[in-house]
Amino acid sequence: MSRKIIVTGGAGFIGRNIVAGLNERGEDQIVVVDELGTSEKWKNLVGLRYEDYLDKDEFRALIRQDRLDGVRAILHMGACSATTERDAAYLADNNYRTTRELCEWCLTHAARFVYASSAATYGDGSLGYSDEDQVTPTLRPLNMYGYSKHMFDLWALQKGLLGMMAGLKYFNVYGPYEDHKGDMRSVVHKAYEQIRDTGEVRLFKSYKPEYQDGEQVRDFVYVKDAVALTLHFLEHPEVSGLFNCGTGQARSWNDLAHAVFAAMGREPNIHYIDMPAELQGKYQYFTQADMAKAKRTGYDTPFTSLEDGVKDYVQEYLSKQSD
Repeated sequence: MSRKIIVTGGAGFIGRNIVAGLNERGEDQIVVVDELGTSEKWKNLVGLRYEDYLDKDEFRALIRQDRLDGVRAILHMGACSATTERDAAYLADNNYRTTRELCEWCLTHAARFVYASSAATYGDGSLGYSDEDQVTPTLRPLNMYGYSKHMFDLWALQKGLLGMMAGLKYFNVYGPYEDHKGDMRSVVHKAYEQIRDTGEVRLFKSYKPEYQDGEQVRDFVYVKDAVALTLHFLEHPEVSGLFNCGTGQARSWNDLAHAVFAAMGREPNIHYIDMPAELQGKYQYFTQADMAKAKRTGYDTPFTSLEDGVKDYVQEYLSKQSD
């Protein structure tokens, strides 16, 4: 039996935590695929057990030339995740075309394919957050990043291939090893730095009367839970489809800020700031994953509460980095 597991984006945030999760399960025949460049992302690989590292362009060439063997599964987490990226051609190639090539290779070689979609495919949320197949074609993403993810979901659905793979629509994931993401880091990470350096947290004002400042809500999911659900679909190849990855519970930015202050042993001090004009028309005021479909697959592991996840992240990772 072939044993090799390929994790694309394996030096990135979710990918790095997936490699660690595989290591915890005794897996070390892993090939990490990423684009390290001149960033500090390489530090995410320190301490992990894996067999080989491939640059993403080298890996894509090997896929196109059909020069890989002994592959049990590809966990495709690699993508441009910047919601502000404006180069639509790049996003279409990097996030859609590459995903399609890897999917087709896996189907040809009887390898398991698990890939990262995104909650950004849901757009403004006016159509809800159901991951049922009949809903997918109706969705209207707000930015090209979300649309590039939606393009593959639609292609797989239209070709009748979702029954042969698993895709995960990650909601607002936070946790260790996101440092390299710059402005795309979670607000937990940003809030920790703001509190450490200034004693306050800055949150966007609300521009909808039904939401008070800071009461805009998101489904915040701890990366350890995102990894657990992702590996559930690796370990259960008989279960396939497109699934949400969230807690199923919406929480406010104020809740998140209070959780960070509590984890740091500080009194809350929140300052509300103007939202940039370019974001006001593309801002989600409410996200909440419908987790019924995932639960029907037999996944019943409880998700970490926002308070417990933030406490673990702050006290076991962020504060130790600052020491």
